[in-house]
Amino acid sequence: MKFEHLVEINNPRDSLVTPITRVQLWRGLVLRAEQPTLFMPQLDTCDILSRSHNTLSRRLRFGNLTVHDHVWYDTPKQIRFVVPAQEEIAESFLTVTIEEPFPNQLFVRFSYQDASPEEGPESRYNDYRRSAYHAADLDTISTIRQMVRNGLFKAALPDNERIAD
Repeated sequence: MKFEHLVEINNPRDSLVTPITRVQLWRGLVLRAEQPTLFMPQLDTCDILSRSHNTLSRRLRFGNLTVHDHVWYDTPKQIRFVVPAQEEIAESFLTVTIEEPFPNQLFVRFSYQDASPEEGPESRYNDYRRSAYHAADLDTISTIRQMVRNGLFKAALPDNERIAD
């Protein structure tokens, strides 16, 4: 199954939406990768097993279910999550991309791909999967917005996170 959707972050025509900078958005998305328990209440623990300047390997525990995955950063525009096939879990991918068609007009594109069939008896669950993915992504952006309102991303960025102008 493939599923993709776009979430508008800043809308200059809507004064009720507090604008988020690209740096704040990026830092929020990185925080989702590094501390996902802040974004997913159903996640019990996340252990970082290894780290490099642009990758993570993680162990996620959801009750009795343990999932290992890998995260790649393409700073400051994209984060890729790969869940290799393991026990009862099929291989899956999530790519989260920041898009900025005009200055300060930010969007986040969430692109999912997994081994769920597009046709046949199993495909009847795809609408539920898509709905769950969409809701989780909206929750992620809502959480980042709340963090921005609370001043979480006001500190200066480390040199390795600097965004070129």
